[in-house]
Amino acid sequence: MAPLNPRPAGSVADVLSALLSEPGRPRLTWYGTGGERIELSGAVLDNWVSKTTNLLVEELDAGPGTRLVLDLPPHWRTLVWALAAWRVGATVAPGHGDGADLAGADVLVSDRPGALDVPRSVATVAVALPALARRFDDLPAGALDAAQAVMTYGDVIGWAPAPDPALPALAVGATDVPHADLVIAGTGAAPVPAGARALLPVSDDRSATPSVLLTTLGVLATGGSVVLLQPEPGDAAARDARADRIAADERVTARL
Repeated sequence: MAPLNPRPAGSVADVLSALLSEPGRPRLTWYGTGGERIELSGAVLDNWVSKTTNLLVEELDAGPGTRLVLDLPPHWRTLVWALAAWRVGATVAPGHGDGADLAGADVLVSDRPGALDVPRSVATVAVALPALARRFDDLPAGALDAAQAVMTYGDVIGWAPAPDPALPALAVGATDVPHADLVIAGTGAAPVPAGARALLPVSDDRSATPSVLLTTLGVLATGGSVVLLQPEPGDAAARDARADRIAADERVTARL
């Protein structure tokens, strides 16, 4: 059930704190191909972000001024890494279909690090996207395996630096969204009522990652929850029927 009077959040820290106001309510649900479904309640999503935040701070010294290249397609794990990066004041620079621009990067988070020409100065985190993955196959030398490393960190953020409002939170081409405007940009990208249960279709197109991140952040910031739906292979009629069925099953109140 959506909260009766959700209050808009002013920062990513506020968004994460609000998740715990109703810890058992679903906040992020992922439908992948092959019948994959993952549901994260407010408490579980906060737990994932807290562990990832602690890894960024304690292992990678991430904070304001850190440029984190997020080379992942739209996915629930991508949102976790973005929220954690924003929580510590880092700049998220999404990858793209042909690779990733690693100029000036401090950290690379990718599901394909072996296919990229990664400078030795860039800390690399390898992310396995399948739900049941317990390790990253063919881990490059020196890279962190997110499937194993994240789970070793604390469930509550021990310490995280405060974001600098003037520094970029999201860098997309020549356009930067500063931390001061991040939640505002998110709510602007999510034209749904406060507290909505929103269905958001996604694809494997990495160029869409920034818009998916902002839209999902916007829904969460106004007390809502998001169902990310990756289409199954097949014709348009079958995909539409699946989307309608999932919308009904998940009690969706808004579609994006």
